[in-house]
Amino acid sequence: MNKLTHLDNEGNARMVDVGGKAETARRAVAGGRIRMSAEALDAIRDGNAPKGDVLGTARIAGIMAAKKTSDLIPMCHPLALDAVTVDFAYENDAIVVTATASLTGKTGVEMEAITAVSIALLTIYDMAKALDKGMVISDIRLLAKSGGKSGEWKAPA
Repeated sequence: MNKLTHLDNEGNARMVDVGGKAETARRAVAGGRIRMSAEALDAIRDGNAPKGDVLGTARIAGIMAAKKTSDLIPMCHPLALDAVTVDFAYENDAIVVTATASLTGKTGVEMEAITAVSIALLTIYDMAKALDKGMVISDIRLLAKSGGKSGEWKAPA
């Protein structure tokens, strides 16, 4: 049986000790989507949403969230991120958010990338809810990671 890394010998939650791990270049990419009405999508695309620049605000929120991941997820280490990007793509009825986080360090950045996507999507919802309260956030997941002991990983298509 595998030993659970976030539990001590008595079964109490603990932060994993990464002090002895080697620093490596690490990168994680996460994605998610928010489906919405044509009216809301058009307003965001045209820059006519009631609260202003939806995607610009969502990009900043996602970057800020990645930097604060350890404040939100109890067992995450505070990380000095080298870079975070948040990008958007339009679909027929949705906006797809992709976030990439990277650093050279002792632990991965998967949670930072996933947090960036999650908060960017929530920000889009907040900025456009006057146009469509029924928006649906979905498909938040890790798409790829590299670095560390486990090396390269890519989500199945």
